[in-house]
Amino acid sequence: MEPIIGIDLGTTNSEVAFIYDGNVEIIADGDHGILPSCVGLNADGKIIVGAEARNQMVIAPERTAMSVKRLMGSDETIKLADQVFTPQEISAFILKTLKERAEKALDKPIRKAVITVPAYFTDTQRQATREAGEIAGLEVVRIINEPTAAALAYEMNNAETRQILIYDLGGGTFDVSIVKIEEGVIEVLASTGDNHLGGDDFDQKITNHLAEHIESELKLQVKDDPLVMARLRRAAESAKMNLSTVTYTTIEEDHLGKKDGRDIHLSLEFSRVMFEDMIDAELSRTMESVSKALEDAGLPPTAISKTILVGGSTRIPRITEMLEEKIGHAPHGEIDPDLCVALGAAMQAGREMGVEHSGVLVDITPYTFGTSALGMLNNEPNPDTFVPLIRRNTKLPARKSKSFYTVYDHQDAVDVKVYQGEAKNALDNVKLGNYTFYITKSPRNSEIILDFDLDLNGILKIKAIEKKTGKHIDAVIENAISRFDEGELSQTRERVENMWSSSGHAQMSEADVDQNKDSGDDLPAQFGEIVKRADELLDLASDEDKQEIINLKEDIQDAVKDNRMDDAEKLKDQLDDILFYIG
Repeated sequence: MEPIIGIDLGTTNSEVAFIYDGNVEIIADGDHGILPSCVGLNADGKIIVGAEARNQMVIAPERTAMSVKRLMGSDETIKLADQVFTPQEISAFILKTLKERAEKALDKPIRKAVITVPAYFTDTQRQATREAGEIAGLEVVRIINEPTAAALAYEMNNAETRQILIYDLGGGTFDVSIVKIEEGVIEVLASTGDNHLGGDDFDQKITNHLAEHIESELKLQVKDDPLVMARLRRAAESAKMNLSTVTYTTIEEDHLGKKDGRDIHLSLEFSRVMFEDMIDAELSRTMESVSKALEDAGLPPTAISKTILVGGSTRIPRITEMLEEKIGHAPHGEIDPDLCVALGAAMQAGREMGVEHSGVLVDITPYTFGTSALGMLNNEPNPDTFVPLIRRNTKLPARKSKSFYTVYDHQDAVDVKVYQGEAKNALDNVKLGNYTFYITKSPRNSEIILDFDLDLNGILKIKAIEKKTGKHIDAVIENAISRFDEGELSQTRERVENMWSSSGHAQMSEADVDQNKDSGDDLPAQFGEIVKRADELLDLASDEDKQEIINLKEDIQDAVKDNRMDDAEKLKDQLDDILFYIG
């Protein structure tokens, strides 16, 4: 059975997990299961990932990148020293580190993964995540939402019918989802959130407070000094974490600079009350999202039987208090909030491998997908009226078709614009792409059918069909941000792999994967032996027999993988007959 790993690709930290004999475990590197989502170039220009890169941030911020998840799906680039990277490439280095960690632990090549994303990630951000996986040498077999993964980790073995609220506040993103579990079916009822709200924002508020204190009280200008600001941000993060368990902490940083010939040091008492006041507006926004999710799910707070905390930022005590006030009971955090998403991803990976597990996952889209057309907006004709096709909170997979009509005689093209959002004016939504459909010249009101197909990964495919002729297009989105064509993806993968190898990382190659796949080592003994014998005799076979042997080997492996053991036995006998005459 080819292994599939579960990955939580986080803003601040990332983890990888695997299902062993029905038990899900985080794969650790030594004592460390959590990998800081930080990438850098060291002084020698080599790629470093994780704690080493995070530690370098303080002394070399110009060679270090963190919180890249916030840039996924954007056209922004990241500069490390004199080199420029896309968000997908930086994320690929994190994924390659997790992949290498899993290969070392399992002693097998890894080329497939389930990766989690925030429920409120857009189509473009999901595509970018898939591209990062491909650049890292991983086939992303499924993308699932982080709150959904958390529900899998908490509730897979609980048969009771219940509605669960999942509050997921990480380093850079926030989601809240309402999930119903009934007779082993995990159904997402509603999701909402904010892709730019998380612990990074809280760190920045403390950092700004420290910088303002230094400039106003200590009379030292620091905001334009990246080294000092990096130190203050690290101190801010540490203070935030301390205030989860204590009510006061002292923030100290020595030798920040010189003023009038004397060294300037920082020593400032900072309280939990000050911190909570500082982030009150952000926490209130999360509670507004909780209310919206409950409204979308059609449930009162009293219908929620359990509230689950996900993400490291949920350790802030005020969040527990606010949720208890709103829902009426204390939230649960018995599974490490930093790890439960990766554990859920591994459970889904186990299901993808065919490992038996109770439960069916039914996810939804958190956004509405549609197009623009001539229509009425505010009681006036408007060419950019948003026409929804697949509405938010629709169960996945989802497919919807709608008819549109040409607006003038002999029209020879239709411009199909694809949007994601809830605004009535399409221009106020997120534009995903533009399709130009060249049609047969016909009278006005000729019918064009637009088909939207949203898959389990929340990725959208578009088709436009001319009703009269059957002519259709599956066009390439012209202006989608940060997407690679196949040639660019191949070049990017090669660049990342070369940098990875030159930095001293040794991963199992595709050749190793193929060799392992064909060797029979992963098959039961009776099938593994005949596959190995086939490999040994392959060079002695005629071209016709050689192809037959290869086909039978692959058929045996597929049959065993699918647990069709009777078929595997028959195929083994056929292969045995051919090998008997050769060897």
